[in-house]
Amino acid sequence: MSDSYILEVKNLQTYFFTEAGIVKAVDDISFNVERGSTVGLVGETGSGKSVTAYSILRIVPRPGKIVNGKVFFNGEELLSKTEEEMRKYRGKKIGMIFQDPNSSLNPLFSIEEQLTDTIVAHERISKQEARNKIIEMLAKVGIPEPSTRIKWYPHQFSIGMKQRIAIARALLLNPELLFADEPTTNLDVTIQAQVLDLLRTLKNEMKMSMVLITHDMGIIAEMTNNVVVLYAGKVFEVADTKTIFKKPLNPYTEALLATVPRLDIKKKLEPIPGNVPNLIELPSGCRFHPRCKYATQICKEQEPPLEEVEPGHFVACHHWRELE
Repeated sequence: MSDSYILEVKNLQTYFFTEAGIVKAVDDISFNVERGSTVGLVGETGSGKSVTAYSILRIVPRPGKIVNGKVFFNGEELLSKTEEEMRKYRGKKIGMIFQDPNSSLNPLFSIEEQLTDTIVAHERISKQEARNKIIEMLAKVGIPEPSTRIKWYPHQFSIGMKQRIAIARALLLNPELLFADEPTTNLDVTIQAQVLDLLRTLKNEMKMSMVLITHDMGIIAEMTNNVVVLYAGKVFEVADTKTIFKKPLNPYTEALLATVPRLDIKKKLEPIPGNVPNLIELPSGCRFHPRCKYATQICKEQEPPLEEVEPGHFVACHHWRELE
């Protein structure tokens, strides 16, 4: 274990045992998060990003099950803890912003009731103290007239304001680590920029570490220090953000970057051909080979190991040298 890491994920495997077969949603994923840094988990839908976060927090929905791996938070192994012990971590030490505030906020309760529940689950304070804390946090995330709107219900807010409330709830107890799962997915471009700016400001103010889950390489470029590229439940590349953009060594990373518009270069956007594979019936060898322009026979037959090709830069590809 290293003191410089707040989170260490080792060989994590989470499968969903369905009637159709075993869905290998997270299949041997390892990565670290340095204290104070922002790590991006990036990949298309179905790559295992959200399930990785749910596994770390031990909130994988049924019929999902963590079948292997270790997760260390501040040196404490989370997967061996009881459910009662885990409740002390969720919300208090590790916060989570879920993808859709329409789903994560309960329409039947006021904002005050929902956020108060978060506080009293971890702290013994009076109702007035809790109320003051909530108003202060709502003001911090940019909710106008928070002392009045604390009584409102979710349907009375716009989608952008609901996402700010979801951020406030995740940060109420000053967590050391924040997971932000596609925090801008349902927002228009202007609101997206505001939410990202808010997250960056609060992260720095509160001296948190963050794991940002997204499919958007533009957000990765703007927000992260390091990147973990996931594909079909596997880690395909890990490096610092500048290296990922300047020197991607996995064809899938290269393909993701080709879908991003650039202001400094005139280029044609190239969609990635084909689809993410069925996680029940995975391709042989490298999982990306049916969509990869570099694929050869070895790619169809052997799964590439994740190897460190230079300090801090890990790649799973038989042909990474050809991308240089």
